[in-house]
Amino acid sequence: MGSTSAEHSSPKSGTDEQIAPSGVGRRDLIKRSAALGLVSVPAMGFLSSCASGGGDGEEKAKAGKKTDKNPLAVNETAQMEFVLFDGGFGKEYAEDAVKVYEKAFPKAKVKFSATQKIQSTLQPRFNGGTPPDLIDNSGAEQMDMGVLVGKNQLADLTPLLDAPSYDDPSKKVRDTLRPGIVEMGQFDGEPVWIMYYAYTVYGVWYSQKALDRLDEKYPETWDEMLAVCAKAKKKGMAGWTYAGKYPYYIPFSLYPMIGKVGGREVLDAIDNLEPNAWKHPAVKACFEAYYELQQKGYVLKGTPGLDHIQSQTAWAKGEALFIPNGSWVENESANVIPKDFDLAVSAPTGIDSSDKMPFGTIWASGGEPFIVPAKAKNGTGGMEQLRIMLSEASSKNFTAKVKSLTAFNGGTDGISLTPGLKSGVAALEKAGDNVVNPRLQDWYVKLQKEQIGVSGLGEMMAGRATPAEAIKKIQGYADAAAKDDSIKHYKHQ
Repeated sequence: MGSTSAEHSSPKSGTDEQIAPSGVGRRDLIKRSAALGLVSVPAMGFLSSCASGGGDGEEKAKAGKKTDKNPLAVNETAQMEFVLFDGGFGKEYAEDAVKVYEKAFPKAKVKFSATQKIQSTLQPRFNGGTPPDLIDNSGAEQMDMGVLVGKNQLADLTPLLDAPSYDDPSKKVRDTLRPGIVEMGQFDGEPVWIMYYAYTVYGVWYSQKALDRLDEKYPETWDEMLAVCAKAKKKGMAGWTYAGKYPYYIPFSLYPMIGKVGGREVLDAIDNLEPNAWKHPAVKACFEAYYELQQKGYVLKGTPGLDHIQSQTAWAKGEALFIPNGSWVENESANVIPKDFDLAVSAPTGIDSSDKMPFGTIWASGGEPFIVPAKAKNGTGGMEQLRIMLSEASSKNFTAKVKSLTAFNGGTDGISLTPGLKSGVAALEKAGDNVVNPRLQDWYVKLQKEQIGVSGLGEMMAGRATPAEAIKKIQGYADAAAKDDSIKHYKHQ
């Protein structure tokens, strides 16, 4: 989801765009986080065959000479192919990192390309055993990560994590990363299959200027939220909008609200596909709260027919006050957000003082998932490109150009933080340890996007299903996924 793109994470949710083909994630409980970034998305049915097949492809590149400057023993003359998701983060940051690789290995040719069609472009190559060496697996056509891991399609990135960091040989790469990043890339056991490069804050995004004009503060309880929306409506402004064609954006604020109201264990039970997890009172309360927005006319008219870009544009123009999104939105909507917008993000509003977790509880995690295929011809080259990207210089370059943090724990010194980035960091500081990290969008892409998002939440928010009907339908989808032996199942450890 970070850059996402509707075809989105990601949104073009560099994170995103993460968008459903019919038309964002992440970690276990990370302790502290700081954020900004992306998204990812599903593709109907996807990789059923991708995982099945394939010959052995081309012969792998022979190892190079291991030196202090080449700790992964990259073949200095072998081609390295890098396919990037062309989403909300753009491609310049990656192109800049490729130049560093080319300078380090001047005899090696780098084949770099960017596309929003990740699945349709790369699935045939996975099937044939000739995948690229490094992939930014994001966007609406994101390949199903759970399937890739379950079918042994990915290389374990532990060699990269245990290699000396680019800037300080005395530190391993893993020791330079933000909390939770390594764990996010794990599914079962110790291997790390994914490197989430961006660091994303999910929540409710708004214009502080617009809120000030209403003489209101961000609402902490649902009664306060309804009051703010009523006041906005009187001023000709809708309270909310969202990516109606890709309603799996709604969970960016709804899931952490469920966690706030009922506790982390409710989200864990949902991730674990436990029986009746969706029937928890906290889920019911939050669904009913969001449905109330729709029933009282506080959602921008026509929202169910808008994609992520259209909804973000309407919001940026002041047609709606709040929008659920990820931190990639600042860069993705830069051309439509007014200079005096005063972009801000908040943790979700709760129900009332009986909530299990405090106001400020937020979803923040790694975004923009990079992978090295198991059958890559030059997988060590792909890992070396990631090592370069996780340097302080590349991290700073990314943050300065796309208004988002990276997995590198630092890289902001000397950079003037944009309003959204500054607000995201402040939200993380307020959250402290109260950071939740739902894993559904990592573990079960189809369930999260097509079923819970489009068929469940999308129908409810369009007024075509009641909360009770949506919950019953979603629980049915979750139960079916739990019983489906054709997909690998994951659980919080």
